[in-house]
Amino acid sequence: MSALSLAARDSSTMLRRNLLHARRYPSLTLNLLLTPVVMLLLFVYVFGDVMSAGMGGADRAAYIAYVVPGILMMTVGGTVVGTAVSVSNDMTEGIIARFRTMAIHRPSILVGHVVGSVLQCLMSVLLVGAVAVAIGFRSTDATALEWLAAFGLTALIALALTWIAVGMGLVSPNAEAASNNALPLVVLPLISSAFVPIDSMPGWFRPIAEYQPFTPAIETLRGLLLGTGIGHNGWLALAWCAGLTVLGYVWSKARFDRDPS
Repeated sequence: MSALSLAARDSSTMLRRNLLHARRYPSLTLNLLLTPVVMLLLFVYVFGDVMSAGMGGADRAAYIAYVVPGILMMTVGGTVVGTAVSVSNDMTEGIIARFRTMAIHRPSILVGHVVGSVLQCLMSVLLVGAVAVAIGFRSTDATALEWLAAFGLTALIALALTWIAVGMGLVSPNAEAASNNALPLVVLPLISSAFVPIDSMPGWFRPIAEYQPFTPAIETLRGLLLGTGIGHNGWLALAWCAGLTVLGYVWSKARFDRDPS
């Protein structure tokens, strides 16, 4: 077999391993998935009227359309926390030390985590999206091409954040530390344009919301799903995806290739 065939075979094996772990131990995934669903219901049914009134008098249906793209991005950020925990568990429980002694393609261990996490992110987004549709979200102005672009953007964001989460898991001494290190991936969507427009924020707070990866991703996804303008946010979102993916990959590979102490 060629080196490429061996790499593909080993990566496929590691992917199946991680998917089996997710199926056998679903509690972490369900807990992470529950958070965006609760946030969606909370901001629609508890704060919806107040929040929509502060956005130029929009009704609750308009606010649902506004808030759903942000919740979907929050779902991705929350799901990859489980990846950091899973990688940390592998590093501390000794299975990686055993893999290092086996004749396998070493990068396939990380590839299995990354591909498995991206698939879980997309499945989580679909489930949260189904809840959003059930409570009234509609995307009647988006074309089929825009739907495809929205799906592609979600996958790119998931890929970028997963590589960052893998790096966080590799540098964490235990699962608890990995969960804490990955907490910014959950917090950043909360201080973005997910729930209110940036223009309505205090002047000192706007740079925090504007100059971060989630805001351009949310604005791009919002424009694609609602059929509205995207402006420069599309290029910014793609640039963030590329930068975070490269950073996460280089960081994770360097850390993983380091000889264990």
